[in-house]
Amino acid sequence: MLGGVLAAILTFVCGQPLDAAGATRTRTQKKVTTGAASTARKAPARVTRTAAAKKATATRATASSKTRTTSAARRRAISRSRAAARAREARDLATPRFKVDETGREVPAPRAAAAIIYDPETNEVLFEEHALEQRSIASITKVMTALVSLEAMTDPSAVVKVERADVTRASTTYLRAGYTVTVDELLHLLLIGSDNAAARVLARVSPYGSDGFVARMNEKARELGLSQTHYEDPSGLLSGNVSTAYEMARLISYAVADERVGSVMRKAEFNFVPGKRNVHVNSTNRFVRSGEIEVIGGKTGFISSSGYCLATLVRLPQTGRQVAMVVLGARSNAARFAETRHLFNWLNGSTLAAAGPDGGQQ
Repeated sequence: MLGGVLAAILTFVCGQPLDAAGATRTRTQKKVTTGAASTARKAPARVTRTAAAKKATATRATASSKTRTTSAARRRAISRSRAAARAREARDLATPRFKVDETGREVPAPRAAAAIIYDPETNEVLFEEHALEQRSIASITKVMTALVSLEAMTDPSAVVKVERADVTRASTTYLRAGYTVTVDELLHLLLIGSDNAAARVLARVSPYGSDGFVARMNEKARELGLSQTHYEDPSGLLSGNVSTAYEMARLISYAVADERVGSVMRKAEFNFVPGKRNVHVNSTNRFVRSGEIEVIGGKTGFISSSGYCLATLVRLPQTGRQVAMVVLGARSNAARFAETRHLFNWLNGSTLAAAGPDGGQQ
């Protein structure tokens, strides 16, 4: 009875007979239809967003590719420019420059900031250009470091350990924290490879300690009569390490007379084995490596405030005369050797080359 009434009501409202199951199916169909319509409406938006993302990715990839291409082209252009600059410098340096001094004599006109040729036997200055001007000397500092180290530490086989502070911001070094090395190995690294950490280790383990070591370097300079020479650290990394070309010529002559220093400076290379690792070190002195000039001893130096420097004691081939040549403030690594070579060739070809220790001929 009740079912018939309900059916009659539904028929009256909907216009067709429905049962309960049919009503449920209708509602379900409406939901499915509504969901499909919603999905259909949303699908174009998702497709649009996906297409936009792909386009953006493609645009970024293209831009990145263009950037890489541009960067590569820029690097090639810079490389070509530098190569051209080096070629121009090489051509310029290959030709020595001369001037006429106040006596009417033709003498070198070096491009470096200061230069000198000095005879340690006669204390005679054979040529000089701004040789008394105080300048930063960079790693030529290590000549005094070696002298003070040898003075303070008599056992070259003594083993020391490298600490982290020794190698921190050391710029040039073959050492690592934790290495165990001998004093002799440190001296070789100091004078052949211009190792800054080696200089720090030598100062730290000396009886003076790091600060006392630098104080002793300055004291030693006073003892040698180097009144314009001052040290602030044992490596030469600080611009406060200063001297003159004249005083560095005197110092290199004095230092090389000690065979413990000179014999190391004449080595073109050095190998040492800290732990299981073999380390090879080449001399920073191009003349030592090439053998074109007989070097009795010498030391290079460079920091930005000093320019490229070289202090070396050489032997003239015809007479065997020893002279110190110092170049300070050259504009490149190649320039300091070229300037020294020009000084050497000028002296070797002049009448000054034949002067003996007594000022006469030999």
